[in-house]
Amino acid sequence: MTKSRLFSLLTVLAATAGAAAAETYKTDPGHTEVRVGWSHAGVSMQHGEFTTVTGTLELDAENPETASVTAAIAADSFFSGVEALDQHAKSPDFLDAGTYPEITFASTAVKLTGKDTAEITGDLTLHGVTKPVVLDARLTHLGAHPVGQFFDYYKGDWVAFSAKGQIDPADFGVGSSIPVGQLTINIDTELKAAK
Repeated sequence: MTKSRLFSLLTVLAATAGAAAAETYKTDPGHTEVRVGWSHAGVSMQHGEFTTVTGTLELDAENPETASVTAAIAADSFFSGVEALDQHAKSPDFLDAGTYPEITFASTAVKLTGKDTAEITGDLTLHGVTKPVVLDARLTHLGAHPVGQFFDYYKGDWVAFSAKGQIDPADFGVGSSIPVGQLTINIDTELKAAK
C-alpha cells in the first residue's frame, strides 16, 4: 500500500471514529416532564407542567463537557389541573401562547461538577425574549434500558437526566402586569439513541 493510500485510509478511519464517538439521543415523550413551580403572592406554592416537549442530546460519553442539549416546549401545553389557571397562564397576561407558541432551550456550555452532575448553561427563549440560564443537571442513567428485555421499544442505548433551574419571569416579560416572582423549573427526561 502506498503512503498516500495509507494516509487516506487513516484519515477516513479517524474521521469515522470521531463521528462515531458522539451519539444523538431524542426525548421519549412519555417519560419527559417539564414541571414549574411558583409562589402565589407568598401565600402558597403553585405547580404546573408542560406536557408537550421534544429535545435532543448530542453526547460523547468519554467527553461529556462537549455535549449539547436542545429542547422545544409547546407553550399551550401548560397544565395545572385547574382549567381557569391553565387558560390564564396561556393568556397575554403570562405566556401569551397564541403569539409565542414555543419555548426553546439551546445549551452553550456544559461544566462537570461531580461524577454524575453538571451545570448546563444555555439560551432560554420565552415570550419572544432570549436570556442565558444555568441548569443543575444529574445523570441518572446511561446504557441499556432496564425494561428493554421486556419491550422492543426500549431496546438500545438510553440516557436519562434530571435538571433544575430558576428564572425571573419578569426578565422575559412574563407577568409584567401581575408579578409572579421566581419560577422554579424541574426537568426529568429519558432519551433514546437515534438510529
